[in-house]
Amino acid sequence: MTIKVTFLDGAVRDYASGTTGTTIVEGISKSLAKKTVAMRWNGVLSDLSDALHADGRIEFVLREDSAALELIRHDTAHVLAEAVQELWPTTQVTIGPVIENGFFYDFHREAPFTEDELREIEKKMEEIVDRGAPFTKEVWDREETKRVFADKGEHFKVELVDAIPADQQIKIYRQGDWFDLCRGPHMRTTKDVGKAFKLTKVAGAYWRGDSNNPVLSRIYGTAWATKQQLDDHLHMIEEAEKRDHRKIGQEMDLYHFQPEAQGSVFWHPKGFTIYNQMEAYIRRRLTKAGYKEIKTPQLLDNKLWEKSGHWGKFRENMFVVPDETPSTEGDQPEISADANLLALKPMNCPAHVQVFNQGIKSYRDLPLRLAEFGCCHRNEAHGALHGLMRVRQMTQDDAHIFCRIDQIQAETEKFCALLDSVYEDMGFTEVKVLLATRPETRAGEDSVWDLAEKSLGDALKATGRDFEIAEGEGAFYGPKLEFHLKDAIGRSWQCGTLQLDFVMPERLEASYVAEDGSRQRPVMLHRAILGSLERFIGMMIESYAGRMPLWLAPVQVVVATIVSDADDYARSVVDQLRAQGIRAELDIRNESINYKVREHSVGRVPFIFVAGRREADEQTVSIRQLGSQGQTVKPLAEAIATLSADILAPDLRRKAD
Repeated sequence: MTIKVTFLDGAVRDYASGTTGTTIVEGISKSLAKKTVAMRWNGVLSDLSDALHADGRIEFVLREDSAALELIRHDTAHVLAEAVQELWPTTQVTIGPVIENGFFYDFHREAPFTEDELREIEKKMEEIVDRGAPFTKEVWDREETKRVFADKGEHFKVELVDAIPADQQIKIYRQGDWFDLCRGPHMRTTKDVGKAFKLTKVAGAYWRGDSNNPVLSRIYGTAWATKQQLDDHLHMIEEAEKRDHRKIGQEMDLYHFQPEAQGSVFWHPKGFTIYNQMEAYIRRRLTKAGYKEIKTPQLLDNKLWEKSGHWGKFRENMFVVPDETPSTEGDQPEISADANLLALKPMNCPAHVQVFNQGIKSYRDLPLRLAEFGCCHRNEAHGALHGLMRVRQMTQDDAHIFCRIDQIQAETEKFCALLDSVYEDMGFTEVKVLLATRPETRAGEDSVWDLAEKSLGDALKATGRDFEIAEGEGAFYGPKLEFHLKDAIGRSWQCGTLQLDFVMPERLEASYVAEDGSRQRPVMLHRAILGSLERFIGMMIESYAGRMPLWLAPVQVVVATIVSDADDYARSVVDQLRAQGIRAELDIRNESINYKVREHSVGRVPFIFVAGRREADEQTVSIRQLGSQGQTVKPLAEAIATLSADILAPDLRRKAD
């Protein structure tokens, strides 16, 4: 029996049934076979050694392909597990999945691994890679598998076998004499792993995430196709640690968190200055773009959330309180069993529809762009909270555009242009766009989703942008565009979003009077550029390593004295700076100037104006700029005039020009 194999170029060849991918690629080119580590068979990543028994389409995966990176990490995890058991044979192996930028493997042993042991494991891993043992797949009998692992003392593996559905095969992968339970696929040999890997840290973890289960020792690692990629990644990690917004926020005295308000920010004066500058900037941009700002309630009845669809899809992430009935003074409010429930809003969209629904809207009123710096609350798990990046209370530069279907393209183009301009003002020029399509759990009919996805895709194409499809990543009510920007050290952040929604206007009965007098549903575009202000500020802090653009710096100038004789002059300089809108502070402490400069440099103050007797006599200042070793002397009036122009936010600077 023969099968027909279709190649990427459209060519079709006949092969005997049972032919492997290895045989096919070796028959095409020996040099190609040396580079190939796996294949996609009918779109599914598979072992190159798999036998093929039906017609299909084949695509060879080379080691340098991006698709191979997950395989490299998967195989590196297996090499790690083999290395650990060679060094400590009584250690039990549990699970070892691929994660973002790397992998981890959980082990059961009496004592956690040490940093010295990680280096020892790495050396053993390099030995295993050099052996070049082939990865081979076997299908075992279920009960026999359990017996083999039980005899080895691998009781966690026995549990894993029991958890595999009865209709699925039990697959075992060998690499030399060592073997493990695994779904696969794998590359050809351990040599394909290469040596661009590093074990990064050890942590504790409960078996299957249950605190009632044994504690395991988890080893994290990272693996890449080349040594250069590994070095670049490790450098980025090192930079990221230096730029951690939590550390810098403390050094700059910007904000803090405390247990009494888990996930909510206590903004200090300097941090709130950044916050206010950011909000004022985006408010000006939205106003100029034709948005009308509104304010809606924090607490809304659960009936509205049920009607909007959020109660069924988002309830577990909402803070809910009963609608309590006041009783006599001094007593606790009475709560009846059937009391209405109120929820702190996790998003603003249902409330914005309520504003739209007030009064009759005509087609001439559209598009209507409603913006709100809405404070939202989401009940994030304690373990998921992470400084400004993941909070429970957040404020978004949120807005909703109510428009006609024929206006979607124009509104999308306008939004993209505004987003590009804002990101450029913030110093971000690399933006990746994803079109996220319908998720498995969603509201609305498929025909509505078809129209929504096509409308958004066509609109995006009209902007001339390159974009990628993110299958199944849309919101439950509609597809969306995601805008991922790259920071100073190459990390990607998803901030902006544009979500197309035909469902919520229908659910909440939004309508407008069309040109023919009929009632029509508007299309609703949920959109944000910065997203959460808290998260965006955290990202800015890390990207700029705390050295914020001058217009955002909480303190733009410190006037520091060398001697006390210059104190009065320094006070006068501060007054003149503040009169020009420059955020200036005075430092006349009885400390050396070098001490003051070091301290304010840690605080990331952009400019230090040094004042001594000579400066006071000549009405000048010695200027030290953050990051510069030297200093310049300028007349005070000239220094103030220069700064007055430079401190303007980018949009105000364009207006001034």
